[in-house]
Amino acid sequence: MNVLRTPDSAFTQLPDFPYAPNYFQVTANLRMHYVDEGQGPVVLLLHGEPSWSFLYRKMIPVLVDGGYRVVVPDLIGFGRSDKPAAQDDYSYAKHIVWTQALLDELELTNINLFIQDWGGLIGLRLLTANPDNFATVVAGNTMLPTGTATPPQAFLDWQNFAATSPKFDIATVLQRATTTNLSAEVLAAYNAPYPTEEYKAGARKFPALVPTSENDPESDNNKAAWMILAQWKKPFLTLFSDQDPITKGGEQVFQKIVPGTKGQDHHIVSGGHFLQEDCGEELAQLMLKFYEQI
Repeated sequence: MNVLRTPDSAFTQLPDFPYAPNYFQVTANLRMHYVDEGQGPVVLLLHGEPSWSFLYRKMIPVLVDGGYRVVVPDLIGFGRSDKPAAQDDYSYAKHIVWTQALLDELELTNINLFIQDWGGLIGLRLLTANPDNFATVVAGNTMLPTGTATPPQAFLDWQNFAATSPKFDIATVLQRATTTNLSAEVLAAYNAPYPTEEYKAGARKFPALVPTSENDPESDNNKAAWMILAQWKKPFLTLFSDQDPITKGGEQVFQKIVPGTKGQDHHIVSGGHFLQEDCGEELAQLMLKFYEQI
């Protein structure tokens, strides 16, 4: 496996992201980066495609000031984490194994999980494999697809774009999926992990790894995970946005199936797919309120 590592010099100009990097050697040749700030109960923030931990810069200080230890990994292939150079080096199952290895290393328990985009596809699999290690879930603009339903056209178009577009500019993807006008400095920060196209194999591959048919190798595993979620009685809050064509309405699936959603103060917030950009502080405050009430 040919592994690329973005130079530290790429990360010298990150607005509102002063956090010291932490690293864990997942395998002999793969290093994972994570932010680890604050003290108290653990809040685990999992990002998706094609973002990285920088996405959570508006939420981290609010949660830390609220008395929580906030852990934010960069998935392998993203952010400051190492990046296998070949798309075939990535799979849904590998992402779960890599992320679980970090949780084991940090010995995280009683985890308060926040998931968005691929953070849900990975995070809910981690939770259902180790339910005793998790205390709560907050889900925003995410899913756990089994391939039994036809994906929305917006997702199929995105899947095709990621696979075939000659130019795949990470910052442009983020801007198009937010309702906030991102500054030049923020756009540069989203592009920082990818100095050349060869660093983007993980970002290019992720959309193709989403189970869109029951023939997908992870379809049955996600079906099994839903069976566990259907018995999940611990607190589960949905904070979806109103302007995401891919996951809009997905909160209703969680609220219908997961017992822990009953009686929770669910919200629809104003924003696009990357709601952490559009209303990050509001999300964090709603999370703190949720934690205080349970």
